[in-house]
Amino acid sequence: MGTARDATTGHPAGEARDTAALLMHVTELTRANFEAAAASFELTTAQARALLALEAAAPMRSLAEHLRCDASYVTGIADRLEGRGLVARATREGDRRVKLLELTDAGRRTRDALQAAMLESSPVMVALDADERHLLRTLLAKAGTAQRVQ
Repeated sequence: MGTARDATTGHPAGEARDTAALLMHVTELTRANFEAAAASFELTTAQARALLALEAAAPMRSLAEHLRCDASYVTGIADRLEGRGLVARATREGDRRVKLLELTDAGRRTRDALQAAMLESSPVMVALDADERHLLRTLLAKAGTAQRVQ
C-alpha cells in the first residue's frame, strides 16, 4: 500500500500542511522580533521597513512599491523619519517632479543598529548554527522565486 499524497502538492499527506504550519510559526516569530526591534528604536514597523529598504537614494514611488503600499502612505512615513533626522528628501537631477528619499548619517547608524538588534534577538537565527543558517538562506531564496498566488 502506497503513501497517501496531498492532492494539491503531491507531497505525503500532512507533510505540506505541517511545513506550512511551521513556516507560519517561524514567520510569526520573525514578525514579533521585528516589531520589538523596531519599537526599541521608537520606530513603527513601516518606518523600520523603510529604513531597511533604503540602501541608496530612491524615488519615493519605488519605496512605495517595495513596501507594497500607496505612495501617499510613504509620504507620511518620510515626514516622520525626516522629522527625526533619519532621512532627507531631494529631487532627481533633470526631473524635479521625482522626489528622492535618502538616509542621513543618523539614518544609516539607526538602520545598522536595527539590523544588528534584529539578528541578535532573532529566535530563529539563535536556534540555528552557521551551516543551518546557510541552508535556510538557500531554501528561502529558492522558495522566494516561486510564483505568487493570485
